[in-house]
Amino acid sequence: MKLNALEVLGLEKTYANFALKNVSFSVPKGSIVGLVGPNGAGKTTIIKSILNMVRYNAGSISIFGTPNNTDRNQKLGIVSDDSFYDAEWRVEEINKIIRPFYREWNQSDFDNYLKRFNIGKNKKVSELSKGMNIKLMLAVALSHSAQLLILDEPTSGLDPVARDEICEILNDYVRHGERSVLFSTHIISDLEKIADEITFILNGAVVFSEDKDDLTSKFSLVKGDPASISETTKAKIIGFRVQFNEFIGLVRASDKVQFPVNVKWERATLDDIVVFMSKEGN
Repeated sequence: MKLNALEVLGLEKTYANFALKNVSFSVPKGSIVGLVGPNGAGKTTIIKSILNMVRYNAGSISIFGTPNNTDRNQKLGIVSDDSFYDAEWRVEEINKIIRPFYREWNQSDFDNYLKRFNIGKNKKVSELSKGMNIKLMLAVALSHSAQLLILDEPTSGLDPVARDEICEILNDYVRHGERSVLFSTHIISDLEKIADEITFILNGAVVFSEDKDDLTSKFSLVKGDPASISETTKAKIIGFRVQFNEFIGLVRASDKVQFPVNVKWERATLDDIVVFMSKEGN
């Protein structure tokens, strides 16, 4: 049986106006799992729970089969939308500050990643672009033998070229099957390129967690004249809406036989699935 790099079981966290409800999913070893959902769905709370930044009310989290604890930081690499580092620090100072925290710090790897990413050691954090700051966090994570990367909206605000380069780095990272990635993002097109599995969170609960290719084969977009479908058939449409006198929505493959022959069908992308399910759930 394949070992899970990360396993979240029955996670619950209650706030005054929001709650995670029995959240369960896993990140298989050697895979990239996308954690998606609209703003406020619970993605950040899940990641903070994994990182021991919040106390959750129920459930369990394990990393490579070991219960979540402080030592797990040695196997985790963390990359977020905002830099962890003081704006006035120089890259060479970050190296000196971070290195003592990791037992398996590899100075040669760090230097090589800085060269690969074209990050000058004398540069201040404030002088780096957002994309370069993301690469700096990746360089740190990849230089202490991190086996699991936790990425919280790392490509938000980046241009398409920078986002594509980050995706290439992640693909390279998991290539040999020993390392894994949990990638939280609302930019679904990035996940369509690289993710193996998708976990979709809506209103604090898991809607689905499954193989990306299996998922896209289970849904189609349907379009047509609103007058051509009955209320019973309409009820099968996820996220139904009418635009320019034509309805559009998402339909499970198993429900397609219930539709009239004059409707139009299109392949549903991962983005379509998330958008229409979010509309339905909200």
